[in-house]
Formats: sequence, structure tokens, C-alpha cells
Amino acid sequence: MTNNDALLRLDDLSVFLAVCEMRGFRAAAKRFGCSPSTVSEKIVQLERRLGVPLLIRTTRDVGPTAAGRLLADRLLPALAETRAALQDAASAQREVRGLLRLNVSGAVMVDILPPLLDRFLVAYPQVRAELVVEDRLVDIAHAGCDAGIRYGEHLGQDMIAVPLGPASQRVTLAAAPSYLAARDVPLHPRDLLKHDCVRLRFSSGALVKWSFECHGETVTVDPPGRLIIGVNAAAAAIELACRGRGIIATFENWLLPFLETGVLQPVLPGWWSGFEGPRLYFSDRFMPAPLRAFVDLVVEERRSAP
Repeated sequence: MTNNDALLRLDDLSVFLAVCEMRGFRAAAKRFGCSPSTVSEKIVQLERRLGVPLLIRTTRDVGPTAAGRLLADRLLPALAETRAALQDAASAQREVRGLLRLNVSGAVMVDILPPLLDRFLVAYPQVRAELVVEDRLVDIAHAGCDAGIRYGEHLGQDMIAVPLGPASQRVTLAAAPSYLAARDVPLHPRDLLKHDCVRLRFSSGALVKWSFECHGETVTVDPPGRLIIGVNAAAAAIELACRGRGIIATFENWLLPFLETGVLQPVLPGWWSGFEGPRLYFSDRFMPAPLRAFVDLVVEERRSAP
């Protein structure tokens, strides 16, 4: 490596991290608004300067070599700190600007996060936002995100968790009046095993069993889903339940508009189980200005909520 190669360009390193995260040149190029060949050339130049291969390239996938993974693991916190410092400098005149990148569960994208994000963007017109929607709990630093929003998963020791949205939510069961008129109405969760059920599968592949509790009795059932739909298409699952295709179990706030109009009717309401609402989590090691402003907004919304 020549002497003047010691100071590598920051954007080249960012491109390398994007390729590692997105497992391909085309996806990384789309993020940076350039061509895949430009991304490939940047990586080749970086490998030439360092004198070591950083990526393993196949026809189907691109992934880091051992040296590449070591470099990425050390670069991620350093570049995150750099980005935070640059955004803080840009916000020195009390005008918050920069990019807020969040990794969020699809469950908060229906009616919890959008209105909150809308108020944030109105309050800070110089901030751009990018949402990465997936249901797996990820390392937000490795995913190139400032923060994440999840339900109840175990977080690392260096993570701060701030409640966001409702303090508690419930899993609600419902079905169309036409379906319930044609079938015996379930009186106990085990009766669901004899019914057509609409199930939602998470992007991780998990098909979560249905758990219930009433008067100290806890019951878990795994009904055979006549219809199984990915959680990202939950609206379609609800629509099919409204058309009488079976009993659906999902977030109460998703089903409430249909229950209020009578398009859906509650099933086993005495057994509905509750759980804690979502949380915004982020590292306590650095906090760029857009994230700090978003956290402040979340906390203020929480204080003013009835």
C-alpha cells in the first residue's frame, strides 16, 4: 500500500459497507444513485489499495471475506460517529438537518409510526427519512440505521429503549358475520382447531402460535391456517377475513375500524391477550442530531398522550 493510500475516501468506505449490508452491487448502487459498475470499480480500487480481497463475488451473491468482515465491523461504529458529528455540525445553527434511517417492524407501519413521522418531518423540514421495514431483530449498526422499532425483543446492553405509541396493545380475534352464521361460534380457544383461520407469517418465517388467557387459565393453540399470508400483506388478510374466509387474529388497532362498523365481529373477546407496545431502541454510544430530535418528539408525544 503506497503512502498516500493511508487516507482512504470516506465515500468509498461507505460504498463498501453498503455492499456488505445489501449483499450486492446493484442494490448498493441504487442507494448511492450510481451504476453497479461504478460501485464495483470503487471496491476494486479499495481492494487494490489495501492489497487484500474484501468481497467474495458469485453469480448469486456478494459477501465479505474474513478481512472484509473485520474491516466492516471496525468501520461501522467509526463511520456512525463521523456521520453524527457531521450532522451535529450541520445543525449547529439550531436547524436540524441530515438523514434519519430507521429499521422498523411492519406492525408499526399501519397506524402508529406514519402520523408520528409526519409530525417529525413537518417540524424538521431539512431532515430526510428512510425506513427499512422488516420483522427480524437486527443489529442496527450493521444495518446502517440510526435506530430501530420493535416489540419486546431482547436488546443489547448498550441499547436505550424508549416507549413509542400505545403503552399496551392486544391481539384480537374476529370474523365476518357471514362466517360465524354458517359455523359454530367458538366458545373456547381449542374450538379454533375446528375452524378456518387466517394466519399471518412474519418475514423471518415464523408462524406464531395463538396464546390466550382468561381467569388464570392459559391456552396456546396452533390452528391449521386455511389461509396463510405474509404479515407485510396484513391488509389483504383482513380483507379476506371480512369476506368470510375465516377467523383472523391480529392487532386490535388494525381490526378496530372493521369491528366498529360491524364488518367484523369479535371472537372470544374474554380471551384476548395483551402485551407491551413498541419501543424505539438505539445505541447509547452516539446520537446524531436527527435521531436526537426524533427521540425528543417521541418522548413529548408520550407525555402529552391521554
